[in-house]
Amino acid sequence: MTQAPASARSTVRRHDREIIALAVPAFGALVAEPLFVMVDSAIVGHLGTPQLAGLGVAAALLTTAVNIFVFLAYATTAAVARRVGAGDLPGAIRQGMDGIWLALLLGAAVIATALPTAPGLVDLFGASDTAAPYAVTYLRISALGIPAMLVVLAATGVLRGLQDTRTPLYVAIGGFTANAALNAGLVYGAGLGIAGSAWGTAIAQWAMAAVYLAVVVRGARRHGTSLRPDAAGIRACAHAGAPLLVRTLSLRAVMLIATAVAARLGDTEVAAHQIVLTLWTLLAFALDAIAIAGQAIIGRYLGAEDAAGARAACRRMVQWGIVAGFVLGLLVIASRPLFIPLFTTDTAGKDALLPVMLVTALFQAVSGVVYVLDGVLMGAGDGPYLAGAMIVTLAVFAPVALLVPVWGGGLTAVWWTMALMMALRLATLWLRARSGRWIVTGATRA
Repeated sequence: MTQAPASARSTVRRHDREIIALAVPAFGALVAEPLFVMVDSAIVGHLGTPQLAGLGVAAALLTTAVNIFVFLAYATTAAVARRVGAGDLPGAIRQGMDGIWLALLLGAAVIATALPTAPGLVDLFGASDTAAPYAVTYLRISALGIPAMLVVLAATGVLRGLQDTRTPLYVAIGGFTANAALNAGLVYGAGLGIAGSAWGTAIAQWAMAAVYLAVVVRGARRHGTSLRPDAAGIRACAHAGAPLLVRTLSLRAVMLIATAVAARLGDTEVAAHQIVLTLWTLLAFALDAIAIAGQAIIGRYLGAEDAAGARAACRRMVQWGIVAGFVLGLLVIASRPLFIPLFTTDTAGKDALLPVMLVTALFQAVSGVVYVLDGVLMGAGDGPYLAGAMIVTLAVFAPVALLVPVWGGGLTAVWWTMALMMALRLATLWLRARSGRWIVTGATRA
């Protein structure tokens, strides 16, 4: 009678150790991207409101250009983790190399598209005449770093799948430090303004990519894995990531719609929206650290054909998500007096930020569960369901958000629609997790 509770406690402790070992370093690596943007926002924000508004529009476009290909990290993590669980390390690294080659190809295509279309994209977002030139400048220069960003995604996925989140943490720390120093030096020291911020970020991204490539290449040689591009493998990688691409495009459409609505409310509103969106992304990535652990752990359990272990890990990570989200919400409320002055001294901007930060804090516990379940289903390779669920969410969110200028409520109303979006995601993901249909064991998901 006493063995079962003791065994259950032992299982929980084992899952906790696994989650902590992967999630804590993953948090540091995940926050690198929003911290890059936060540094840019803090530095550019003191140049003036038009510059910050231009950065807001350009950053949203750049984030979209990179994050629509986030499957390079997520799908790779799941596939590599399954191979690790099945004991096939050479096969795991080979899949990772295919993802890196795909990243380089996609990065080149994005540059070719972004450079000539930058003015049109900025106009599409409704940027004001004063903010648009700054947005175009930042977008064109930063686009040169997109291939590096995609390589970082793919290589990070390889290491996560190998249950290594420490190396991405070290690279992220180095990249953030370099980005901050380069931005400060080029914007103010060299007097390049917003262009200096863009150049600093692009250079830092390429340095991070070089380090990741060195690490992955060393691992490939150690296991006798070929470094040459394999057309069939690259196509398979792209095919596996297609549902996650649809899911991410739908999610990015939500962000783009919210930014576009904020831009039409005025420069003050879009500048405040950029600051809160940066904070929201930082919080999301903090919660996603548990989801990253979920991807790696769930993929490994399913690869080892341990369905019971996968279920138990899922339950424990949901509990972690709830607690982490609640704590982050409290931190947002407590840090408002310190956070707001870092980004703006404008009274109107401060007034716009205050209620929106409260809304953001209120739905962090919901966000915690959403990100964890998202990670669990990604780790299981359940991309088609994730794609369909996000399309449904977008279909409900879009008309509500676009009506905000008609109904009124300003930027606060925009962020209440974001809360609605998270509630819809929670409902769809919870239903799938409870069904158990995501549990498919084996080295590959048939």
